[in-house]
Amino acid sequence: MQKIEIKADQFFELLKLKDTSMWEIFAQMIDGNEKEIIFLNHEDKILFNYILPTAQEKLEEDRKEFSKQFSEKLGSF
Repeated sequence: MQKIEIKADQFFELLKLKDTSMWEIFAQMIDGNEKEIIFLNHEDKILFNYILPTAQEKLEEDRKEFSKQFSEKLGSF
């Protein structure tokens, strides 16, 4: 499995500048090989990771589940 490290601050700032979603970027990265995307903070400490699936269908399932969980967490505030 390929490991890809991403600086979270820079990544999300770039998404804002490009007016795109991380899911669009992830979709472009799918090539049939599983990848672990590791998001790091400015001190290179792991914030979270995501296993990029090998198929678009699974990515869409992950996106829906993420959206659901995110909405639930926002609702609890």
